[in-house]
Amino acid sequence: MNRRELLKMVAVITGGAVVGGEVFLTGCKTGTNAEVGFTTSDIALLDEIGETIIPATATPGAKAAKIGEFMQVMVNDCYTKEQQDAFMKGIDRIEEACKKENSKSFMNCTPEQRHNLLLNLEKEAKEFNIIQEEKDKPIREEFKQEGRPYNFIASPKHYYTMMKQLTLLGFFSSKTGMTETLRHLPVPGKYDGTFPYVKGDKAWAE
Repeated sequence: MNRRELLKMVAVITGGAVVGGEVFLTGCKTGTNAEVGFTTSDIALLDEIGETIIPATATPGAKAAKIGEFMQVMVNDCYTKEQQDAFMKGIDRIEEACKKENSKSFMNCTPEQRHNLLLNLEKEAKEFNIIQEEKDKPIREEFKQEGRPYNFIASPKHYYTMMKQLTLLGFFSSKTGMTETLRHLPVPGKYDGTFPYVKGDKAWAE
């Protein structure tokens, strides 16, 4: 699975274009020159959020892929200043939501409590992103009519959407995700459209 295919997969799963996706494809920085100061606590929290989204089963989960560190790099290199601000505020908000729902921090919650919290945030994020899309629509159309659609920068998505996108993107582009969760073919061979599929087989990674 190459980067473009991975972005398409993540977009389908999360219901929208991947934040910072074009920058991820080119491997370039956004040019904002803004570095976000992640703390070790932030990284640890993001690891646990990622692990709740992709938990370890017979294969490693997101934490094994050091997903918190991946998010730090992506937010610093691929996000605009507005997206960075929304993501960092989200770290505080997810803790606030957790304390309100469970009377304790995310790190101290049970796996079930964490799972239920993220399900609630998924619903909240879906509604939030629809509102953002509607707000952006007239401006997007204006840029399109002026012949510069690629200059349009959408409003930041809900912080949980960004966290989920980065978890999926980071995990399935990691060595752990590609070789232990997906089936890895180090030297691509010919395409075989009739290759037999057995239920339960892993997908292939390039």
